[in-house]
Amino acid sequence: MRILLKILKWTGIVILVLIVGLLIIILTTWNKTYDAPLPDIKASTDSAVIARGEYLVFGPAHCGECHVDLEGYKRAVKGERVALSGGYEFKLPFGKVYSKNITNDMETGIGRYSDGEIARTIRYGVKPDGHAMIPFMNYQEMSDDDLEAVISYLRTTTPVKKEIPANSWNLMGKGVMTFFIKPVGPVNTPAKVVLPDTTASYGEYLTTAISNCKVCHTELDFRTGQSIGEPFAGGNKFESSTLEPGVFMMSPNLTPDKETGRISSWTEEVFIKRFREGKLYEESPMPWGPYMNFSDADLKAIYAYLHTLPAVKNETITGVIRE
Repeated sequence: MRILLKILKWTGIVILVLIVGLLIIILTTWNKTYDAPLPDIKASTDSAVIARGEYLVFGPAHCGECHVDLEGYKRAVKGERVALSGGYEFKLPFGKVYSKNITNDMETGIGRYSDGEIARTIRYGVKPDGHAMIPFMNYQEMSDDDLEAVISYLRTTTPVKKEIPANSWNLMGKGVMTFFIKPVGPVNTPAKVVLPDTTASYGEYLTTAISNCKVCHTELDFRTGQSIGEPFAGGNKFESSTLEPGVFMMSPNLTPDKETGRISSWTEEVFIKRFREGKLYEESPMPWGPYMNFSDADLKAIYAYLHTLPAVKNETITGVIRE
């Protein structure tokens, strides 16, 4: 019995030491900074470049639905254009994250940052102050020309002076920041130019580098942010952040599987028409407002690409899930 008590005592001491050590690591390293290259991107004053950036911001790249406050979000989901002054609160299990003011205001927006610093934030997930971003934006593979277009448009926005609260983290959040959140750069060298057309190749670019379709429609481990499912086969359960807790929707399977693929039987015309209808479920996390602004040509490209994917049998739940 005395030997057993000694074993339990020393086991407890070892566990306590490990816990204390882990806490020390988390509390002293969670707020670390990183370095990343400054892309050689310069804002343009060319009207065609600015127009392309405006289309991306309020359409495929859907910046116009996140970089608003709650009232702005309610308008943006209807397809309206709202000042990109940020303030939307994302309530996560490990803390609160606020979308940033990306108007050209010199004090509270992006006007104080260089083109390279903004480009680095978008492409590498490293803020101007060196901290890593929560990986909500997945634009690492965006072409140089499109990145230039986005920044060029943002430089033309009317400055809005609006201070946004700093993100706040609980202990779990600080642990996540310590061990899981790292800057993620491009896997491949981003293209200089990707010319828009209606091909499947351009559809792949839109769905993977611009519109985040692949991220949402590929099952993720939400603890690590890593993909654990087949690409575009759906299965992610997203909690609505604007309604009561316990309300979810699941991303559908977009592969051409005849039994479980949501759009496998849709014609190109039906696919385009669905985007023009906008949000049908208030609970849907999909940025239907900006996506209503997709051009027909871009939607044709996406449709073409999705139908080149390998068919994956994966049944997903349609409609609202309440738990």
